[in-house]
Amino acid sequence: QVQLVESGGGLVQPGGSLRLSCTASGRTFSTYTMGWFRQAPGKEREFVGAISGGGVGTSYVDSVKGRFTISRDNAKNTVYLQMNSLKPEDTAVYRCAAGWRSRYYNDRAGEYDYWGQGTQVTVSS
Repeated sequence: QVQLVESGGGLVQPGGSLRLSCTASGRTFSTYTMGWFRQAPGKEREFVGAISGGGVGTSYVDSVKGRFTISRDNAKNTVYLQMNSLKPEDTAVYRCAAGWRSRYYNDRAGEYDYWGQGTQVTVSS
């Protein structure tokens, strides 16, 4: 059983930055591909990005590419989502997900096995 807990959400102004963290339980964290998803009110859940178990491979949705960066520290069982140049359209609940069989380029929710509760990110002036 893998439990995921997100933190770091909050209210920021447009153009600001925010760093989300997702900490996992268990002793096999490095074997999981870790993904980030988000869902805004009235919209479907959207893939944001993912990182491979070893941290070498990453992928991002086009709308965040160049602004967001995913990284991980396997010694701390933690994956990060660094968000820069935030826009109002980035407002959403952000959730991390773990997939034991997923690859970093897998962008569908059904390809991940475990999910965190989510953390709210609001970008507004």
